[in-house]
Amino acid sequence: MALPRSSGLRALRLQSSLLRKQQPVTNPSRLPLFTPYRQFHQSRTLDAVKPFLLADIGEGITECQLIQWFVQPGARVEQFDKICEVQSDKASVEITSPFDGVIKKLHYEPDDMAITGKPLVDIDIDLEEISEADAQKLGDVGGEGEKAEGKEAAKEQDVADDAKETEASASQSGEASVPPPSGSSPDAQASQPSRPSSKGDKGALATPAVRRITREHNVKIEDIQGSGKDGRVLKEDVQRHVSGQSQQQSQPQQPSTSAPAPPPAATREDKKVSLTPVQSQMFKAMTKSLNIPHFLYTTTGDMTAISAMRGKLNAKGPEQKVTHLAFVLKALSLALRHHPLLNAQLIVKDGQKPELTHKGSHNFGIAIDSPSGLLVPVLKNVQDLSITEIAANLRSLGEKARSNKLAPGDFSGATFTVSNIGSVGGGVVAPVISEPQVAIMAIGRSKFVPAFDENDELIKKEELTFNWSADHRVVDGAECARCAERVRGYLEDPAGLIVAMR
Repeated sequence: MALPRSSGLRALRLQSSLLRKQQPVTNPSRLPLFTPYRQFHQSRTLDAVKPFLLADIGEGITECQLIQWFVQPGARVEQFDKICEVQSDKASVEITSPFDGVIKKLHYEPDDMAITGKPLVDIDIDLEEISEADAQKLGDVGGEGEKAEGKEAAKEQDVADDAKETEASASQSGEASVPPPSGSSPDAQASQPSRPSSKGDKGALATPAVRRITREHNVKIEDIQGSGKDGRVLKEDVQRHVSGQSQQQSQPQQPSTSAPAPPPAATREDKKVSLTPVQSQMFKAMTKSLNIPHFLYTTTGDMTAISAMRGKLNAKGPEQKVTHLAFVLKALSLALRHHPLLNAQLIVKDGQKPELTHKGSHNFGIAIDSPSGLLVPVLKNVQDLSITEIAANLRSLGEKARSNKLAPGDFSGATFTVSNIGSVGGGVVAPVISEPQVAIMAIGRSKFVPAFDENDELIKKEELTFNWSADHRVVDGAECARCAERVRGYLEDPAGLIVAMR
């Protein structure tokens, strides 16, 4: 049952009197008849700006070089949308957004070094549309300072809501508002914030190794037409551009009436450059590795029988192409079953007893020469793969390395390293062990040499050099030699290799 109008007025006057008793009156003459009381209030959805931290991508990597941004401040992003691309010490990684929201601030410019665990980008996130687990994640990221900012934002939102309600009540009472002008003056347009532009938008479409090549040739990356994905400038594009400039300079100039300009003086100034991410990782790893007491063992193997078998397999088609390296890796895996000490890891910590772990899986790090530098992705569980499967996986790793598509997981878990230096040239080398592994093998280039068979007749033999380095703290020369000779025996007798396979 509705109350009469007089009852409602009496209730409002009673509330006004109670409020006057609670608050001191500074100016009684200006006291209103009654104080309006708002019983219901509803605020808009609370938004909060949260920093998105650069996560730890493992393998001891503490910083990444920012290659390019896919977003700018003011852009709307959804979950799993690409935010940026970063180049770690080992691979290029695309960072995606974990939430829906609006980009507010970019904390780095292209070519800057981003620190893991530090803010990468600020995202304005709708707190009421995220799940409880994501809200907990945001609370962990933001910390106490972010909670205070959220409370302050909530207070500001309530003030804005009160102002909107005041405007709505004023419009209901007959107050007219002035509509915004349909056109804006040049001064007003100039005062509007413009979308910030990145200082390295063009330079960001290339890997650090490519940018280093452009600096060495003293060319601008903006002048080079990229042929890679999304217009990325590749190493071949730089070489093509430099060769084109050389041809233009070599063409004879048309005679002109003006006096010829003096030839520019050749600049031979020293130039300081920073290490690329790949070089930085190699600097750290090799500095540690050279504290290991190495010893070198070299042997040669007759690859004539393996080459004949390869010829038959490769004749079936290019998809079945098998290289020497696939046979070598399988022979190595079979040999390590008899010599598990070389497939071990040695953990040495200050003040603790050294710990040696024999690894059950044969995960071989394969050194690959890529446009970004030396990369060592891992071919895992070689003991369970056939020779053709090993060859297929090697092709896949090589294609990923050349196109800069290797993920951080492709570099983890190596138990033994193989370097095929023969793809470039050379024979005898001294490979350096990668800590905490205890051994490494490097393969030289095969060559044909004269030799005598069992009947003392002169024949042509295909010879391949195998170079071994081992950690002399736990591996002695005899054990390394026995493993190396077993590998050589498998390769010189393919029938024995096939029999030993499971």
